[in-house]
Amino acid sequence: MNYTLHQLQIFLKVVKTQSVTKASEELHLTQPAVSIQLKNFQDQFDIPLTEVVGRRLYVTDFGNEIAEVAEKIINQVEAINFKTMAYKGQLTGRLKISIVSTGKYIMPFFLADFIKEHSGIELQMDVTNKSGVISSLEKNEVDFALVSVLPTTLNIEKLDLLQNKLYLVSDSKTDFKDATDLNEIFKEIPLIYREKGSGTRQTMERFIERNAVVIQKKMELTSNEAVKQAVIAGLGCSIMPLIGIKNELSSQELQMIPFKGLPIKTTWSLIWLKGKKHGPVAAALLDYMHKEKDNIVKEKFNWYENY
Repeated sequence: MNYTLHQLQIFLKVVKTQSVTKASEELHLTQPAVSIQLKNFQDQFDIPLTEVVGRRLYVTDFGNEIAEVAEKIINQVEAINFKTMAYKGQLTGRLKISIVSTGKYIMPFFLADFIKEHSGIELQMDVTNKSGVISSLEKNEVDFALVSVLPTTLNIEKLDLLQNKLYLVSDSKTDFKDATDLNEIFKEIPLIYREKGSGTRQTMERFIERNAVVIQKKMELTSNEAVKQAVIAGLGCSIMPLIGIKNELSSQELQMIPFKGLPIKTTWSLIWLKGKKHGPVAAALLDYMHKEKDNIVKEKFNWYENY
């Protein structure tokens, strides 16, 4: 056999995503490049690693066993790289963080200088909804998670990073000057929700219940970006985190609809399981966050106070 480390990495990604297309996106490769390397890897085995039924790719039992071995090989190669860098006195290792989807506008700014300072750290950041984040944390698959609504089912510790403000927004063309009540607005205009399991949706639903707002029409979309584009297009209104709509407010593609009780305020918090024993990389990040978070907020999010 004459397989390469690159082929192992591609095969493992295909197994994890169950899709050549998704694997190519995550690896930043073209789909044909992934397909060719997958075929070259398969050619070294007499037993199928994958099979396609209809248009869906399935991994065979043999393929799953090979994937387990491939993952061990890749981990060992990474361990060699980490040990080499550690021998040179560098902080090395893998840092795993799971963040809710809107957290992508925040977490990179808190990590950038730390990662630049420690080039031996491999960052793995999974962007998903709140349910996915809590699941990763519960299974102890990650070092930290970033949320704006704290989980009630887990025993956690936290470090607060930044206030989260959520506003009712619409496209800039709709006129709300004569609207005096939220029920009046939502009699005709749909409210656009995030999917179930989203922290933003949870916050919206609490606000609606607390203010006895009756929603006549509603839509459900599965990402903040999809919600934002739908609102810009005039499909409805939504309650959205300020952190993700700054540019659209500046360009006047979106407008805020002012009402009593808005903005809704929560807190972006870095959380981890209580009693978790952090490795050197995670411990170093936590120490860095404690020291630098206020400076980062002041430098990167100074515009936030204008709203």
